[in-house]
Parts: sequence; C-alpha cells; structure tokens
Amino acid sequence: MRYPFLVLLLLLTGYSQPGRALAIYTEDWPPLSFRNKQDAAAGMAVEVVQALQKRTGNRDTIQVQPWARAYQHLLSEPDVLLFTVGRNAEREGKMTLLGPVATSSTDVFALREQAQQLRDMGDVRRRLPTAAYRGSIFESTARTHGYNVTATTDPQHSARMLLAGRVRLWAEGNIVVPQVLQRLGIADNAVERIATLESLALYLAFSRGTSRQQVLAWEQALRDMKRDGSFQAIHKRWFPLSAPPLEVLRVGLEP
Repeated sequence: MRYPFLVLLLLLTGYSQPGRALAIYTEDWPPLSFRNKQDAAAGMAVEVVQALQKRTGNRDTIQVQPWARAYQHLLSEPDVLLFTVGRNAEREGKMTLLGPVATSSTDVFALREQAQQLRDMGDVRRRLPTAAYRGSIFESTARTHGYNVTATTDPQHSARMLLAGRVRLWAEGNIVVPQVLQRLGIADNAVERIATLESLALYLAFSRGTSRQQVLAWEQALRDMKRDGSFQAIHKRWFPLSAPPLEVLRVGLEP
C-alpha cells in the first residue's frame, strides 16, 4: 500500500508530471518579441526564454499570437507561460509572475510638431482621443489616469492612427516605440514623449495550475542566468544604453 499512497501524496502536493508540456506564448511586440523572416519567434525576451528552456530541459515551441488570445489562454488554462507581462496588483491575483526580464514605462506620445502644445494643455489633454492596444497594460494604465482611450489591435495600429491624425495621443511602452516606427518606415523623431504615466517591470507569467516544480525550475534557471552574467549579455545586445534588472522575484499566485 506504500506506493499508491506515495502517488496520491505527489498528486496532492503538485509535484506530479514535472516534465509535462508548457504552452508558451508571446506577442508581436518588438524588440522584446516578434516573428522574424523565418516565421520564428525572435527578440530580447525570446532569447531569454530560449536560454531558460535549455537550462530547464524544456523543448516546447514558442508561439507568437495576438495579445488578447494569448492572454486568454493564460487566464483560462493550466500549464501556460506567457511573456512579457507587465506587473500590477490585478494580475498578481491571477497568475504567477517571474522576473523581471526587462523594464519599461507607460508613456504618452504625440506628433512632434504638436508635442509642446499638448504639454501646455496639462490635464485637459486627457480628454483627447488616445490610442492604446486592446487588453494591454498600457490601455488599462491610460484609462486609470483618465485618458480617453481608443483601443487598437496592436502597437502598429496605434502608431498609424496617430500619424494619420485619427487620434491625438498614443499610450505605449517606451522601449518598443522606436521599433514600431521603424517597421512602419517612420523616423524615430516623428513622435515625441509628452508624459510618463507609470514605470513598468516586465515578467514571465505562469497560469494557475502550472506545476510548482516547473515554476521553481524556471525561477532557479533565471537566478543562475543573472548570477553568471548570461542574462546581462542578452540584455546588453538589445538595450546597450539601459541597465538590466538584476533582482529575481516570484510574485502573485503561489504555484
């Protein structure tokens, strides 16, 4: 009778199936994550996750999906890893967050020729139509700060709306704006930051029901990467002028 009892104990403590598959999702949000010319996932955060996969023995495919769809997988299914996810109190109650793997801020941008005028408007500018992509932390942050948000399908959609004059403002993560504009063939200085709403730490997110053993293995691998400098090397290649986040935190739901 010892062995059935041991199996039951393992099931109850969450250590069963330590090698079970993860559904790993990311979004098209360069330079952190995007689909390259070979139709494979690429980007700074993708390289970090791939390095973590090697250290944990994980071979699951990283899938690039629209944010809203990938986020729904995270909220509704076990054994899901989504990256990168901005940390806030609401999300801490729904998932296990591991990181940070990058830092950003939620900024408000305007066309360069209109930037000073909009700065001078002060809080009144919040009434103006502001693009932010649907379901993102940038949308929720802009709404929390009282901005009149028009939800878009992705950051490129937001940028196109601003450039076409369909909105006056654009709320987005500061680290991705240059790459978004580059993809559209637009010079970096076509837009200008007029306000910073919040700083933002970006994490790996594991869904409710993911094996505790799995999460702890990834946590140890991230600690090892930051300890031996391999994380810093990846970060420096993509963001040579920014300091990498060196702490390792596991917050949110206890796996």
